[in-house]
Amino acid sequence: MQAILGVLFHSLGGIAAGSFYMPYNKVKGWSWETYWMVGGVMSWLIVPPIAAYLTVPGFLEIISASSSTIIGFTFLMGLLWGVGGLSYGLGVRYLGMSLGNSVVLGFCSVFGALVPSIYYNFNPEAGKTTFTEMLASSGGRVVLLGVLICLLGIILSGKAGMMKEGELSEEEKKKSVLEFNLVKGLIVATLSGILSAFFSFGIEAGKPLADAAVAAGYDHLYANNVTFVVILWGGLVTNLIWTTYLSIKNKAYKDFANKQTPISKNLLFSALAGTIWFLQFFFYGMGESKLGNGASSWILHMSTIILTANLWGIYRKEWKGVAKKTKLTIIVGIAVILLSVVLVAVGNAM
Repeated sequence: MQAILGVLFHSLGGIAAGSFYMPYNKVKGWSWETYWMVGGVMSWLIVPPIAAYLTVPGFLEIISASSSTIIGFTFLMGLLWGVGGLSYGLGVRYLGMSLGNSVVLGFCSVFGALVPSIYYNFNPEAGKTTFTEMLASSGGRVVLLGVLICLLGIILSGKAGMMKEGELSEEEKKKSVLEFNLVKGLIVATLSGILSAFFSFGIEAGKPLADAAVAAGYDHLYANNVTFVVILWGGLVTNLIWTTYLSIKNKAYKDFANKQTPISKNLLFSALAGTIWFLQFFFYGMGESKLGNGASSWILHMSTIILTANLWGIYRKEWKGVAKKTKLTIIVGIAVILLSVVLVAVGNAM
């Protein structure tokens, strides 16, 4: 029953993560940096402490009582992850829900599963599985096989994107993805996939915060909400600096006073996107507490996002008008990525 609940919670988190960008598509007349800033303030600054307060009321005391090393390292992982989250938005902006998420989350699955074990290779006293131990075990080798297959899936998905670009006119491509740009999209999506995996590492680094919440008598189901507050502080700093820079450079701050746009609706949809975005980790924390395996939890989370995002991609007709061979290529690419996710999960279980 615990495993079933864990899968259920991760599925809810994955659905939230795969769906959060949809409200942004309802924003009219605003620059990307404007609505991304509004959504970011909700998802990184406002909603996380509210969620933590409702579930772990003493979260601030727990954070203040923790060592500066734990807080600093968890924050640093959030800072690096923030670059990934920032470029994630750009990846979806340039590639669309389907292709963008497949590339980003494929890389994210790979690095999210491997980064903690590589770190523990240099910190063996932590008592966690190291990369060397992975290489020496059958389960670890299955994980690495999954990683290689995931890279193959990413290559196939990218190939489908290149085929799409060659088949459709600029006008046709922009009917489903307004700012479609394959080269830009693949570059930022690759960067995003690698750095976004640092959220998984941040959860590992912030485990003492969650453990302290449980020791203080709070429900372990919500203990990760304390860790998320610190990780998201790092993400907030990265994203706020970049969006503020773009806003000043492009004078996008004028969007907030532009009466030619539906300001109230834009604020509402941007805030909704940010709130939905945070829910992925709210449910992720609950799922991870049930399964008790960070790497497997991460992979399960990623697979649900990939499925959800591609369903939205179909709904938005992002592959409409392309040849059957192109559709088959993206389908096979997604299937290969999902197969890799299963292999990594099996390897971790072994």
